[in-house]
Amino acid sequence: MPLRALCLLLCCRRGFSLLGRDYGDAEKAEELQELQKEQIKSASSDLSLTQSLAPDTSNRPKEIPEEMKSLIKEKIKSKAATGVDKGIIMQGWLFKEVQHSVMMPWLRVRKHWFVLTQNSLDYYTNNELNAKRLGMLVLTSLCSVLWPDKCTYKGTGYWNITVFGRKHRYELYTKHLNQCIQWACAIQNVISCKAPVETPTLLLIQDIEENYTNSEVLEHIYKWNPILQHTQKPLYAPLLPFRYGLVCHHFKNTKGYTTVQDEAVKVFNSLQQLETERDPIPLIQGVLQTCLDLEPLRDEIYCQLIKQTSNPPHAGNVSDLRNWQLLTCMSVTFLPSTTVLKYLRFHIKRSQDQFPETEIDKYAEFIKNSLEKTKCRDCVPSCEEILVLIQREEMSCNIHYAGSKFCRVTINSHTTAGEVVNSLLVKLGLEQSRNQFALFERNMTEQQLVTNNTIVADIITRFENLAASMDEPENQWKLCFKLHCFLDSDNVPKNNLEFTLLFEQVHEMVTKGYFPASEETLQTLAALRLQFTIRDFATHVPLPRFQELFSVHVLRARVQQSVKVLLSTNNKGRSHFLPEALTNSIWGSTIHKQKLEEEQLLKVRLKEEAAASMAMIIEQWKQLQGMTQLEAMATYFSIVREWSGFGATLFEVGAFMNSAVNMAQTLWLAVGAKGVALYKQGDAESVESFDYQQISSFEATDRNTFKITLSKKDLLFESCKVQEIAQLMKIYSASHVRTRARAGDHRTRPITTGSLANSHHRILYRDSSTEETLTLWSI
Repeated sequence: MPLRALCLLLCCRRGFSLLGRDYGDAEKAEELQELQKEQIKSASSDLSLTQSLAPDTSNRPKEIPEEMKSLIKEKIKSKAATGVDKGIIMQGWLFKEVQHSVMMPWLRVRKHWFVLTQNSLDYYTNNELNAKRLGMLVLTSLCSVLWPDKCTYKGTGYWNITVFGRKHRYELYTKHLNQCIQWACAIQNVISCKAPVETPTLLLIQDIEENYTNSEVLEHIYKWNPILQHTQKPLYAPLLPFRYGLVCHHFKNTKGYTTVQDEAVKVFNSLQQLETERDPIPLIQGVLQTCLDLEPLRDEIYCQLIKQTSNPPHAGNVSDLRNWQLLTCMSVTFLPSTTVLKYLRFHIKRSQDQFPETEIDKYAEFIKNSLEKTKCRDCVPSCEEILVLIQREEMSCNIHYAGSKFCRVTINSHTTAGEVVNSLLVKLGLEQSRNQFALFERNMTEQQLVTNNTIVADIITRFENLAASMDEPENQWKLCFKLHCFLDSDNVPKNNLEFTLLFEQVHEMVTKGYFPASEETLQTLAALRLQFTIRDFATHVPLPRFQELFSVHVLRARVQQSVKVLLSTNNKGRSHFLPEALTNSIWGSTIHKQKLEEEQLLKVRLKEEAAASMAMIIEQWKQLQGMTQLEAMATYFSIVREWSGFGATLFEVGAFMNSAVNMAQTLWLAVGAKGVALYKQGDAESVESFDYQQISSFEATDRNTFKITLSKKDLLFESCKVQEIAQLMKIYSASHVRTRARAGDHRTRPITTGSLANSHHRILYRDSSTEETLTLWSI
């Protein structure tokens, strides 16, 4: 670069050290006119925009640093765009809200004459020519308009629009909706026509990008612009431009935030506090959570961290490394915009060149590699993850499988569930299996599928948050490796780990009540389970809990029915010997007492029946003396395989038949390798079943609604596990097509799968042959 050009650039950019100083009240008309004059000079000058907009600082205190306040100035595209247009766009009477007081908290408005021009929204005492101007709101591209809503109208009788400026906001009211919309549209049009605004930091980033290869120019840019360098002074305005207005008007997840500008300044204060913090993890997690809630702040925080790690007073010490540690956590959680990402990569390279073979160099290399893999996370890193990120290490997590067994897997901030499953298949010797495996989140009562693209570190964070708010430590969530699709459950080698995994999963289905059988059969299965886990009967061996062996749902249903019969008989006997009026006054007002009595009796009877059932299980267990684990599993499977629903994944749905007599039912939707079936809960025979050759298509018609199209029937149902059902059917139907194609069946056709739609449908099960209609919903 020629010397003259270099000097010109230095002269231009030196003005940024002054741009942080406040102009005073930006709402005054004199200041607006002065600003317009400076913009006109800027458009016609050979110098840069920065120099032409630098304010007169002769009357300013020189000890104020440049980063105390960041002036946002409007980028001028052409001379025509800067011309002063004093033409009136719209004018009329509006009510303006008067400031609330403690004594009068209700809405107080005052009528003013409002005038909208290309530059501002002014209001006057009246509509006369020489009327006094009472206020002025300068309009830039960062202003915003909050449109009218019915809630305000119902509460006040006025339609309301809110105009947000840099320092002020106008709450305007009118009794006519059309007038309110006209004003909102006119103000929004003025804002939309404004040229985008840029901050000094944004313009300097552009300069750095343009002079990326010229190290001499870059060093002078940093030297003459302190806004790019570390500071110990507070920041009073963000480094990047943000739209004016409260956070709640732009984002759904507010959590008590005020404006984005205020939150940016608060985060910078947190960064300065972080430098002296002994335990940085809670503060790092708080900053990351703010960035997760307020997406526009992510670029701002990246720029603040780049600033605080540029030319620090003591490079490489603990306070400096704190900022690098937060930058490391940011790099694995969020990606900045393209412009800031280029700036960040430049900063990393510059830091590595300045401090080779140091801790800064190692953090910079880690961040550079992370940026290549990072996708936006659903959760901020957990405390455990932040701790290993600070040390630039990987972390490990426990994956449970086959009952009480677990495997420790090493992961990083980018590892997905699919990658963990693949590594476990190799580690456990299951890579040749035809069945498909997946990770599941589960506790003692709930279970949900983890999709392959889910980041495992997000799950760990979610578990950490749940554990902090959980009253029952034994009911903690954990990650489990389980069979997902039973594509070939008949040919699993019995001496293989896969056979054990299949056995554990089948036993889990039995204990949850998803196997229709008599209590005698369930007791036999429980005895076989004891023989598998403990081997031969022994007196002093601790036994598993009853609910881990036997289906409590089956026992509870029987006991609950007997308790209701017993209580109804007792109540009839009591009321027989009492006068009718006395019976109504005593028993008619004690429904809650009767329910409490029923619950207590049910609890006692359940305990008694469980003890009796456990005694019968132990007696059967004694008769299995000498049976090996493999024989116990094989016998267990021989009993369970007799049910036609074996190998299918069951989803509970409720059915209601539209007829003269309404009858509530509970159904199981069974999705398996051979097809789909409907069962009444507890029945061994299916109500109806359809193989995949009969299914024309299936799709998720809504977030909670799923549709299966047959040749003569449409099956629609609602479930909170619609996506899991769709994924299972997609895998099974694809396997069905491949199997028939290998067998040479040319009639095989792929099943059409639809995508999630926003439409809402009636939840119906329609049979065209019988003209019966079922309404389905998930339990």
